[in-house]
Amino acid sequence: MASQDWAEKDFYKILGVAKDASDADIKKAYRKLARKYHPDTNSGDPVAEKTFKDVSEAYSVLSSKEDREQYDAIRAMGGGARFSAGGAGQGAGGGFEDVFGDLFGGGRGGRAPRGGSQGFNGSGLPPEFADLFGGGGGGGFGGFQPQPTKGADRTASTSISFAGSINGTKIGLREPNGEVIDVRIPAGIKDGQKVRVKGKGQSGSAGPGDLMVTVNVKPHDFFVRDGNNIRIHVPVTFPEAALGADISVPTLTGDTVRVRVPAGTPSGRTLRVKGAGVKTSKGDGDLLVTIDVAVPQKLNKEAEEAVRAFAAATADGDPRAALKDKAKL
Repeated sequence: MASQDWAEKDFYKILGVAKDASDADIKKAYRKLARKYHPDTNSGDPVAEKTFKDVSEAYSVLSSKEDREQYDAIRAMGGGARFSAGGAGQGAGGGFEDVFGDLFGGGRGGRAPRGGSQGFNGSGLPPEFADLFGGGGGGGFGGFQPQPTKGADRTASTSISFAGSINGTKIGLREPNGEVIDVRIPAGIKDGQKVRVKGKGQSGSAGPGDLMVTVNVKPHDFFVRDGNNIRIHVPVTFPEAALGADISVPTLTGDTVRVRVPAGTPSGRTLRVKGAGVKTSKGDGDLLVTIDVAVPQKLNKEAEEAVRAFAAATADGDPRAALKDKAKL
């Protein structure tokens, strides 16, 4: 680049820094602009490519102590005017290049900034900014070699039984080419959670991606999962609810556990059995037992007489006595 072109360009303005900016400020400004306008991140954008060339040119001059001093001298004496390096009318005083020729090693042609207007290496970036896009070489704009990247993940879904979600299981997913991918489902997995199968995604320069499998859990007829707790409904007789009783209820393991039903337990009350829910590495859930008081559909004569006797003995009690007050608006 000829020195008269330097006089026409405000490199400080191009980088957005003050004329007394430090080397660190200049480097920081260039890093930000180079990342924003690099052609490899603005493919097909001529405006971005030109801006990148301008900021690279500005940095090539201002980052060198010698070039910056020469540039400041040219700007101070040249006033930004363009001078002819020779030709008619130049006069005894000489042209622009005659005045500043010694600053650029003699001669009338001047010299270009370090690395030229397209940068300092194949990526268009100075060596000290090789980390900006993960390194690279290549042949100029568009030749930047990006950092190797991992292949994209693939997705799939599967359905498993409730028992499989509690105890863990293994399934096979068949690829279109016939390959079967084994997927291990961990014990305690919840409906909608994902399992990662490493290395079964799309290929990439830094290795393949992963396969992400969404697991759908089929509902159970008796057990209902609530977080890591398990909810069940257990019927009891009226005498058991009224007088209290020890009842046996099933658990996830197939065994049973004894549960104490306190006397006077109403229908709908939930009793808790600690640690009898879903077992995970982070802790065990509980078994939540909701009591349903069963009403007999048919009574024999003896049972009917007993119920009538009970009704007579408790006739002074009205469970609906407070409803009228509660229902007031």
